[in-house]
Amino acid sequence: MNLNVNFILLAPEILLTVLAFAVIILGLLITDRSKNMLGYISAAGILASIVYVLGNGMTGKVSYFYDSLVVDPLSQVFKLIFLIVSLIAVIASIEYFKNNRNQDEYYALILLSTVGMMVVASANDLIALFVGFELASMSTYVLAGFEKKNPASLEAALKYFLIGSLSSALMLFGMSLIYGITGTTNIPGIIDFFSIAPFAAESSLGVLAMIFLVAGFGFKMALVPFHMWAPDTYEGAPSVVSSLLAAGSKKMGFVAAFRVIVLALVAIRADVHFTFAILAIITMTYGNVVAVSQRSIKRMLAYSSIAQAGYIALAFVVTTQMSIAGGIVLALGHALMKGGAFIAVAVVGYMVLSDNKNAKNIDDLSNFAGLGKRAPITALGFFVFFLALAGIPPSAGFIGKLLLFYSITIEAITPTGVLTSSWLLLIVIIAILNSALSIYYYARVIKYMYVLPPVGEKIKEPAAYVTAILIAVVGTIGIGLYPEPFINMAMNAANIVLGV
Repeated sequence: MNLNVNFILLAPEILLTVLAFAVIILGLLITDRSKNMLGYISAAGILASIVYVLGNGMTGKVSYFYDSLVVDPLSQVFKLIFLIVSLIAVIASIEYFKNNRNQDEYYALILLSTVGMMVVASANDLIALFVGFELASMSTYVLAGFEKKNPASLEAALKYFLIGSLSSALMLFGMSLIYGITGTTNIPGIIDFFSIAPFAAESSLGVLAMIFLVAGFGFKMALVPFHMWAPDTYEGAPSVVSSLLAAGSKKMGFVAAFRVIVLALVAIRADVHFTFAILAIITMTYGNVVAVSQRSIKRMLAYSSIAQAGYIALAFVVTTQMSIAGGIVLALGHALMKGGAFIAVAVVGYMVLSDNKNAKNIDDLSNFAGLGKRAPITALGFFVFFLALAGIPPSAGFIGKLLLFYSITIEAITPTGVLTSSWLLLIVIIAILNSALSIYYYARVIKYMYVLPPVGEKIKEPAAYVTAILIAVVGTIGIGLYPEPFINMAMNAANIVLGV
């Protein structure tokens, strides 16, 4: 084992961990008025990590710490997702928390939560996976309730903590059953065991372990019926934190499911396919139907995010290279679209509070009237994000959905046009109908922004918000216009998932 290579590839995690502690120490040494600089320092560290990940580890596979962590194309793609989301959130937070005297704790928590997410992406052992989950979760529990004087924020944090603790318990119990069956927590070791003794996975204990793991990961992914924490948490948490939760932390569940369920539980893969097919259909349908009736844009985005989780879960239905690559591309696109959308909501809140400091329900649909004239860049961001979330080209949402839907269709229909699986074709039809339904509630907001008259004067959109939104817009459209490198990146990651 080449330790130098291992530590070099671990540079982003080391950098952000050291930076988190440095931010805390600096916060003790500088005045409250000078703490705005901590946001710029954190953003610079995250940007450096993004550049490093893009240049290293996208091919090949290196393991370290007794094979408990790996750096491979799968881990690097998801690290890229987590880092981009964190960068967007930190840039926007420079404006959102500019007068908060606890900025040092805030930025340290974001950095540590990002490190936890990256550990999950690299985890090759169930214990390392759980540690990464808990590091990210503990940090985001605090972030959700960071506005201590806001009852809605505290309620969001409490609900998130209670349900998150339950999901951790379920996941840990499932892992303990896997260890009891196989005698190891190392994922390659689990694969080897099930390959030699597939009957062990088919036993009642093996099926029970799968149920608990799917439930635990389902909570992290916000799949129905494990979704109940998401709407209240996203609505009550600060908008910049909601951006981190919806666009970043949810993806931990997906990369963990790719590592554990698809790779390790090979012997019961058929059951996994059917389970995720049912979960995906229910999740996307429930999320879109409930989103239609929402007037709170944050709750609408929360239910939309649940629906998007249902689309991404389609990657587990057939587990081919194309389906998994489609899920990864959609996860990357969703991170940009949803992260940018919640930052745009923060701009609307800034606008409403500028008109009336005692305003309530600042994310209500009525406050979006005439947004195209009052805050044109923010309205443009919403326009791009909404169309992308609906799967309209050219966008990352379109590319991801195209790969996913096509991958399932070619499994259902042969090249000669013979139908081989009617239930797979039905899943594609349901997914397309759900995408069409989502256009309705996205178009309703667009109508308010560009058709209805404004309710106030034009505002000066803060530079930090504009920067974060434009990063997300460029990424969303860029993937749609030039998808080839991102698809290749996702295909390499899919090969890791399939053990190729």
